[in-house]
Amino acid sequence: MVNIRDLDPSASPLDYYGAELRRLREEAKLKQGQLGDIVFCTASLIGQIETARKVPTRDFSERVDAALGTDGMLSRLVGLVLRSQLPHWFQAYAEMEVRATYISSYQAQLVYGLLQTEEYARAVLSAGWSDKLDEAVAARLDRQRILSRARPPLVWVVLDEAVLHRPFGSCEVMRNQLDHLLGFRDKRELRIQVLPFSAGQHPATVGSFNVLRFEGDPDIVYAESYGSANVTANPDTVRDCAHRYDHLQAAALSVEDSAALIACVREERYGDQSGPGSRPVA
Repeated sequence: MVNIRDLDPSASPLDYYGAELRRLREEAKLKQGQLGDIVFCTASLIGQIETARKVPTRDFSERVDAALGTDGMLSRLVGLVLRSQLPHWFQAYAEMEVRATYISSYQAQLVYGLLQTEEYARAVLSAGWSDKLDEAVAARLDRQRILSRARPPLVWVVLDEAVLHRPFGSCEVMRNQLDHLLGFRDKRELRIQVLPFSAGQHPATVGSFNVLRFEGDPDIVYAESYGSANVTANPDTVRDCAHRYDHLQAAALSVEDSAALIACVREERYGDQSGPGSRPVA
């Protein structure tokens, strides 16, 4: 059955995307099933996206653009759609994250969102009772595109050692996540340090925070709590958090020793020991 539903394109980026997809398909004189055959998906999926019941992916958008010759229109629009799926209190920060030239992040509980694998992100968001899990995961992964653009921001992440030991998802999910972190070892624009348990007391006991720097705009500090976030450009707060971050970096293991610790935890805590006599491989 063909999905037919009147949309108000101005209601949301998702509604606008659905209306545009329908308009472009009808201009091409294609039925939903015909377009689905061309882009390798079902007519039902086309209908769900056209009626704003399903969030499109970037891959889907690129395939439809190629099929309908839209000059990349849907691929440009899908970024707005995915960002609209982020919590409303987070959307302003996500826009600033895209413009940042330097990001310093301290994470006390979780792997930093820009460094999460899909499976780890799904486990984290599920534990946080996300209402629309698939959409939330897609939106989080889309934020990571800033790391692969032509001029990515410089990113420095300090992870508390507890992050490595706190499992989200299965052992396989954690193995893959720690492997993913190790994959950044040779990436010049991204550095990861681990704050070991042995560091003892440190100046960030209040919790995780990010410091963002921009070209031509004031630096900001971002920290979040349940259902809300605090973003401030107050110079005193920014200076205080930057100073705390310097102390965290100084107390943390070097980048090389941090990678060694991640590999050790990966092997000893999450290594695949399913086979008889098998040994985990870092």
